[in-house]
Amino acid sequence: MDDVLWRPTQPWRLSFLAEADQVWALRRALRIHLEYWGLGELTDAAELCVSELVANVIKHVGPATPTTLVASLGGPRLRIEVHDPDARALPTLTCATVDAAAGRGMTLVDAVSDRWGVELTGDRKITWCEFRMDAIRVERQNMPMPRLARAADVLSLYSGSRLTQEPVAPSRLATATAEDAAINAIADLLYWFRAQGWDVDDALDRAQSHFEAECEVRLS
Repeated sequence: MDDVLWRPTQPWRLSFLAEADQVWALRRALRIHLEYWGLGELTDAAELCVSELVANVIKHVGPATPTTLVASLGGPRLRIEVHDPDARALPTLTCATVDAAAGRGMTLVDAVSDRWGVELTGDRKITWCEFRMDAIRVERQNMPMPRLARAADVLSLYSGSRLTQEPVAPSRLATATAEDAAINAIADLLYWFRAQGWDVDDALDRAQSHFEAECEVRLS
């Protein structure tokens, strides 16, 4: 079946305050989403680039800067973006060696990504890097592809628009995972069922029956 049926059509966005002690949680949130998208083989390189791009924001713009991480798929590439509000502090590629104590951030990004760049939009700066996906084996899920694609789009709304309504506090950033977003989506649907006056338990039973039946068909 064509890959387009399962790839998410919406970018994943996460707003946060750039702080050194939050980089680990940010990397974990990115890893979970890339593995959910079936791009586990790109996670190490993507995490490294995000660490360096966020470190650039902290160093050259300042700690606690409102920042946004965006991951998206376009054609054969995974694109990672870090948005910050300072269009003057531009990242540069220096001659620092990989084992240098400082000044190696963009050198690492340049080394592990296929390409990178900076875009200025007037009120903000977007530093991005891209990774080709055509040379890796994309992991497929044992689930009907159209349903998986729709689920990916729904979860992008929960992990994106909900979290960008206000700056994300450290505790919220640490819990911004695909599992949390999925549970929130299910809970909201149950509230909607109850508001219609329908039987919530019956809805869960029917959904479980559909899921098990479709899994059996796919595995047969």
